[in-house]
This record gives sequence, structure tokens and C-alpha cells, in this order.
Amino acid sequence: MTLRQTYQKGKMLLEKAGIETPAFDAVCLFEKVFGMDRQKLMIHGMEPAEEAHAAAYWELCEMRAQGRPLQYILGEWPFMDFTLCVGEGVLVPREETELLVYTAAERLRVGSGAKGPWKGVDLCGGSGAVAIGLASLLPGLEISCAELYADAFRFLEANVRRLASKAVHPARLDVLSPESAAPFSGLDLVVSNPPYVEAGVIAGLQKEVQQEPRTALDGGEDGLVFYRAIAQLWVPRLKPGGVAAVEIGEEQAQAVTELFQEAGVREIEVRKDFNGLDRVVVGCFYPGP
Repeated sequence: MTLRQTYQKGKMLLEKAGIETPAFDAVCLFEKVFGMDRQKLMIHGMEPAEEAHAAAYWELCEMRAQGRPLQYILGEWPFMDFTLCVGEGVLVPREETELLVYTAAERLRVGSGAKGPWKGVDLCGGSGAVAIGLASLLPGLEISCAELYADAFRFLEANVRRLASKAVHPARLDVLSPESAAPFSGLDLVVSNPPYVEAGVIAGLQKEVQQEPRTALDGGEDGLVFYRAIAQLWVPRLKPGGVAAVEIGEEQAQAVTELFQEAGVREIEVRKDFNGLDRVVVGCFYPGP
């Protein structure tokens, strides 16, 4: 069997399983096993495929067809201009979350000068995508990355080591605990992509999403549990003029804006993602009446 035929068999398997992007997924899995991207496959497609490699490729396609997230099979996924280690127990970084990083960095530069120094905290940090992304954009930033769960924390530490991000400091913290917030003060930035899916909705999510950790998805009955904690416990740790920025679900802008306003956040802006959906709420903290 040729390389092209091997690839086509895997793609057909994904098509029959109803995978949304069968060609893309098949190419990614083919490259993982054979070390060939789409261009090389086109050039060398008529060459024979090694049987062991073909079997390994089809096995990965079968895993994907059964609903295992592509990112977990690959073991890594791009975010901004770097690549993160991912796997079971950690939320897969989404392209939409890049908007949170760029928005927070932009507001921080505008509010307190272009060079820093700044100190911040990334809450519910997961793989470290947001904290590492911010550190890459803001050389003057020192940021703690808070993550409670052991599996996700393992990926966070691995990504910080892998990307040599000395400005990112992993911390095992419960974002919902007042004791976790107490040691922080005078922050320039509080940023978070927290769990925000309503608990009752999770069972109806895509099969792939349901394989991601529930702890990274479940925002409580109304999806707002973590936003309340951020507003009540963490926003007050900002210094006057400090920036608060969070990713939100598409119908949460008003509720999160109101929580922020009650906490003393002003100059609030809602940013839309590339699909035109509300995705980020950002503002500056000014304590007082």
C-alpha cells in the first residue's frame, strides 16, 4: 500500500465516524507517525508505506474516530507562536483564548506604561497558555499561574520548563479560597480563562470536549461561580488602575460586567472573537465608592 492510500484509508475512517475536519485530523496524525506534512505526502505519496507505521497511523485514526481529542493524541498543540504540551487532565488551549492574552497585554500597556515592571496572576491557569503568552508579549511582567489540580499542574510545570519562561511562576492554589488570594496585593493584572460552562449543559457538549477535564469546564449551576470569586476575592488584590481581564461564554458578558462593576472595575470593554461572539471582558480597578 502506498503512503497516499494509507493516508486515504485513515481519512475515510474519520469521515465515517463523523469527525468534523477529517482531512486536517488525518494529516496531523499522518505527520505524527510518518514525519511527513501535507506537502511531503503529495510529493512522496506513491512510495510504499512501511507496514508498522501504517498500522500505528490507523490505530491513531481509530482513537480519533472514537472521540479522543486530536490534541491529546498528538500530545501538543500550538498557541500564539509557541507549542504547548497537552494531554488528559488539562484543557486544550483554544484559538479564541489568544484574544484574552492580546487584550490583557494591550490594556496593561495603555494603563501603566509600555515597559513595566508589572506583577500579575493568571487564575485557573491549566496548561499555562495565558501566562506564558503574556510573558512572551510583556518582558517586564512577572506572573503567578494558579492551578489547583495535579494533572493540569503537571502540564503547566512542563510547559514553563519547556519554553524557559522564567517570568511565569506555577502555584498550586484554589482560586475559590479566600486564603489563596490573601497573600497577593498591589497586582497590576488579574487574568483568567476560568471554567464557565453551566453544569447542566456539559452532558450535551461535543464528545471530544466531554473528554477534557470537567473541572476545567464546570462553572457551576449558572456558569458564574468563578467570576464571582474573581470579582470578590481577586479584583481587590489589584492596585488602583490595575487590569482585570477574563474570557467568557458567549452569553455571559452582561452578568460578568455587572460582577466587575460591583467590585470596582471601571472602563469596562467587551471584546468579540473572530466569530463575532462576546469572548473577553476587560476593565481597570478603581477602589472606593
